[in-house]
Order: sequence, then structure tokens, then C-alpha cells
Amino acid sequence: MDARLRRLVEHARAHSPFFTALYRELPADWTLSDLPLIEPADYWRQCQPLADWPVLSGPLADGHVFKTGGSTSEGKLSVFRRDEWQAFVRAFGQGLGRQLLPGDRVANLFFAGDLYTSLLFIHGALSHSPVPVVEFPFTCNVEDAALADAIATLDINVLAGVPVQLVRFASWLQQAGRTLPGVRCLLYGGESLFAEQLALLGRVFPKARIGSIGCASVDAGLIGAAGPDCGQGEHRVFDADTLVEIIDEASGLPITEPDRKGLLVVSNLQRRLMPVIRYPTGDLACWREPAGRPERKFALQGRASRGHRVRVCTLSLFPDELDPLLRGQDGVLAWQLLVGRRDGVDTLSLRVASEYAPAPAAEPLRQLLLEAQPALAELCSQGLLRLDAAYCAPEAMLTHPRSGKLMRVVDQRRYDEVAA
Repeated sequence: MDARLRRLVEHARAHSPFFTALYRELPADWTLSDLPLIEPADYWRQCQPLADWPVLSGPLADGHVFKTGGSTSEGKLSVFRRDEWQAFVRAFGQGLGRQLLPGDRVANLFFAGDLYTSLLFIHGALSHSPVPVVEFPFTCNVEDAALADAIATLDINVLAGVPVQLVRFASWLQQAGRTLPGVRCLLYGGESLFAEQLALLGRVFPKARIGSIGCASVDAGLIGAAGPDCGQGEHRVFDADTLVEIIDEASGLPITEPDRKGLLVVSNLQRRLMPVIRYPTGDLACWREPAGRPERKFALQGRASRGHRVRVCTLSLFPDELDPLLRGQDGVLAWQLLVGRRDGVDTLSLRVASEYAPAPAAEPLRQLLLEAQPALAELCSQGLLRLDAAYCAPEAMLTHPRSGKLMRVVDQRRYDEVAA
């Protein structure tokens, strides 16, 4: 038993009402597998106001507050003590440094403002890089022409941002007939890159290595570091700070063998104010190396069918929040979201089983989602995401092949076609 995990669990049991209740029947000689998986809906319930959130193990008196997705008024907020945040960015920066060279000049193109953490997080990580680098914090709002000129005049050779920003910039470069051979590395985070996107990036950045900047989230914290030996979607566990498990979705048992897909679960050893212990990230993953390897490599494999958050393009959707909205409509028996890609654009398809035959028109359901999710509507208006809705027979709903349970989210994107 990891002594750090035992200390964290005892702290959470003693000071967090949520974990006190969750671990009420935990045996004295417990092991990691005895700890129940966190149910995200229960974990985030009553998370606002923060002062009344049962998960917290104490008051927030010195630290940082960030948004995990959605609007600030109804979204979920993730909190860090100041020392926890510093440990977070320091560890991630050490991992990020594996992909940097002394003297690299890095354009930080991540999101900033409105309680988003991505630009601030990467800024903090770069400040803890083990190799000396220079950062240019442009944010994602920089104009394409201005960015292209700055890359040339400031000798910027590394770009870091979300895929949609990097692809948008690459598309502009291609239309302008420009290439940037001086860029040696593209680092992306927040979403996967797919084959046609990688091909576009390769055309306008002909000498650039393309890789993940690392795997982390504002709710789960550290997940994995990426290095030059990692293919697309592959990461290595932060052994000193995180316990990573891959769990069979049907049986709930740990998966230890390589190349078998399961639910990615994280226990964060850095965080005590907002404990994160056996927390499902909402991702599917598989091991790429045998058990026992230090910093064992794993690969992300899309979104889990029961994930608490659906990340598509730059959007975070929370199925638990959509459920009462959709079930409140007349005749709705069940629903699921299909995530896909078509013609180089992410797609989101809402399938709804109706008790009526013939089923009513589905366009009102699509409009309902757009009105309830302004960020979704904005992405659709920009052509970055396509949303459609359709009614279907209950027997046409997709279920888990082993458990038979309804799959609320089905990620149909082909991760095996992503170029290495």
C-alpha cells in the first residue's frame, strides 16, 4: 500500500463530509481496489456555493479557483491551495521539458480568461521547465496574420495550443500559400488530433514534430506526461504524484494487461483540499507496456460511454445536466450522444428513443440543445462542430456489448487511424 495514498485517504475521511460518507464501511486493512470509484454526479452535487461543498476538506483561504466547463454560474469549479497549484504546474513542467530544447521559443496559444486555466497552466509549467525556454503568451485570440509574422520576426520555433486553434491557423497558412519551416515542434492539448488534421499541419509546418503537450485536467489534475518516445495519444504516468488505473467498464475490475481498453481512473496524491481519489476522467485508455514498468505508458482511446463530461472540439458537455432537460420532453424514453467526424469536422448526434410511433420531428430537440448550450451554438455557427438530432426505436439505441447497459456517450471517431 502506498503510504502517500493512505495518508490522503485518512485526511479525506477525517475532514471531507463527502469522503467520510463514501468510506464509512471501508475495512481497516483496505487496499486501493477497496476504495469505491467516485460517482461524478455525487462528487459535484452541491458544489456551489463553494463554502457548502461537502467534498472540500477545509476552507479555501489561500489558492486558486478555475472553471471545469459550462457557464460560471452553473458550471463546476475546481479549487487548489496555492502549494497544490505550484506542485501541479511544477510536475507538469518537468514532464513537458522532455519535449523542449534549450533556447526554444514557445508561443502559448491556449485559452485565457473567464476562469479558464489552460494558458495560465501552460505558462506556469513552462516557468518550471528543466531546460531554459522563452515564452510568448499570445492566447488563442491572436490574429492569424499577426501570429505568422511574429513567428518569423521573433524566431518562434514551438507552438502550443488546442487542436482547433492550431488547425485554424494551419488552414489560414495554406490558403495564404505560406509554410513555416522554422517551427520544429507543435504541442497540442485538450483534445485529440486526427489523421486529416495531422496531414494539414504537416503541409504548412514541414519540419515540425507533432505531439501531445501532456495529459491533465482542471478537475483530475495530473494524468500523464508525453515524451519523444510517445506516439499520438500516448503518455507516461507521473509515478511520484498520481496513481493511474484502467478499469473494465462492465465488471469494474482493474485491467493490467496491455492493449485492452477500459475506463481511465486517477488518484491525485498532490491534492488535499479537493481530494481526487479513484476519479473517472471520462476517457477510455489502454496500457502500452507490461505492468511494473516505471512511468508506465498508456494511450487515450476516446470518451467513455458513462463519462461525466463529453469533450468535443473546445466544448465540454455534461450529460448529467442534459438528462433532466431531455427527459422533460414529452415521450422521451432514453437518449444518447454519438461523437464522430465527417469531412474533417467533429459531429455530435443526439439520438432519442420515443414512446410515440411515428416519432415527432426532431428539429425542436436540436434547437432545445442549442438554446440551452450557447457555447455549442457558437461552435456550430462557426462551422467547427455539426449537431443533428433524430428519433429512433428503443431497440436501435446502442448498448454496451457485454453489460447490455445503454451507452450514454458513444465516441465513434477512429483513434486507430491517427498517424503516429
